[in-house]
Order: sequence, then C-alpha cells, then structure tokens
Amino acid sequence: MHFLAHFLATAGVVTLSLLLGAFLLHWVPRRVSEAFCRAPALDLLVTYFVVAPLVVGPIICGWAGFAGAIAGQVAAVQLWIAAHEWVHREAARGPRIVKVVNRLVGRWRNHAALWITATVTPLFCLVRMVEILAYPPLPWLVGFPKYKQREWVNVSRHKFRGLVGHDLIWCLYCDWMTGVWSLGSEMLRNVESFWCPIRFANDRKCENCAVDFPDLREAWVEAGGSMAEVANLVEEMHSNGDHSWFGSRVQVTVRGKEPEPATSP
Repeated sequence: MHFLAHFLATAGVVTLSLLLGAFLLHWVPRRVSEAFCRAPALDLLVTYFVVAPLVVGPIICGWAGFAGAIAGQVAAVQLWIAAHEWVHREAARGPRIVKVVNRLVGRWRNHAALWITATVTPLFCLVRMVEILAYPPLPWLVGFPKYKQREWVNVSRHKFRGLVGHDLIWCLYCDWMTGVWSLGSEMLRNVESFWCPIRFANDRKCENCAVDFPDLREAWVEAGGSMAEVANLVEEMHSNGDHSWFGSRVQVTVRGKEPEPATSP
C-alpha cells in the first residue's frame, strides 16, 4: 500500500504539472514561444517535461516515484493528444500519418513501437548534456570550430498545417531528436579527424560509418598505412589553425566562401 500510494501520488502530480505546462505554452506570447522552440530555451522545456519528473520522483518517493513519474508522463501525453485532437477535430478527421501507419502495420504494433522509441529519450538528453557541457571547452583547448547550437537543436514541425495530436507530439519528438543527434555527429567528426584519422581494417565498418563520418571515404589514412602517413596527414590538415573535420573545409572551398565564425548560444 505504501508503494501504491507513492506511485499514485507521483503519477497524479506529474500528470497535472505537465498538462499545466503544456497549457501555458499554448498561451504564452508569440515572441516567447518562438524562443522556446530553439536552444537554449528549448533545453529548459525538455528538462521540465522529460528530465525533471524522472529525477525528482525517485528523490522524493524512491522506485515508486520513478514508476509514478513515467506513468504520469505517459498519461499527460495521452490526455494532451486527446484534448488537442478534440480542439482540432476537422484536421483529426482528415489524412493522418497515424491512420496510414496503423493500417500498414496494425494499431497496437504502431503504438508499441513508438513507445519503445520513447525509452531512449534519456540517451538523447545525455547526448545533449555532453554537447552543452563537454564540447564547448574543446574550441578553446584544441581549436575545434564553435557551433550555433540553436541552428541544430530546435523544433518547427508544429507549424506544419494539419499536424495535430498524436502526429504532432511524435513529430516534435523526432524534430528535437534529429537535431540533437546531428549536432553530436558533427562534433564527433571533428574529434575523429583531429585525433584518429585512420581507416578501420574492417571494410564493412568503413562503409557503414562513412555515412556519418564522410572523411572516412578518402581523407583518412588506409588501415595498412604507416604512422608517418598519419602524422603527416594531421600536420597537413591542421597546421593552418583550422581544426574542423576535413570535409567541412572541402564544402566551404566548393562553395567558394570563407567560413563564417559561429558562436555557441
């Protein structure tokens, strides 16, 4: 009974808190809402809706609080979806992503798969934390390029006409997730091409990883090369003070423009 009481209390508080936060977002001035659509203000929203319940719940009520926080988050999402689709009934009755996918794979399979993807949200929050805390010292320490993180970490799909309820909330999740992951990949390209520009001995791995690390294709030293080649490559590519990944400079050269200095938010 003790566990159940704490579970229900936490679930109720989290559900109401998140619904209240969502309600307020619908009523804030446009200028404020636009700021919340991109980092760093967007990071505050993600912390409120995703991170805070999973941290505060266990601190106050232990495992019951953790379980209650998850239940509250799920309940808040479902209630918000129902309310948003009721307000936008005409759009909800029209063409929908959810209707098509439900028809293609089945309703329960579609929804089960979506919630499985939601379980990795903490991982993306951790990646975002690394981008905020761990990467910024690197431009100062080793000359890596700075990034305007708000140009990567932002959301805008709520502006797409007819995207409501279920489709909207999951598209916003993907919107945020894609930006966070892409920025992380961009930062990692600098790390790899600066410290480890050596192709892998496994050709299949090279082919797969080249999608996210384009320098792998031609710029890095072959796996059968020598350390002298690696040292010469690092010297050649980084002696001019530009320590970005190699492809970044190739793209700038192709465009015929000098890279513009970028600053973190």
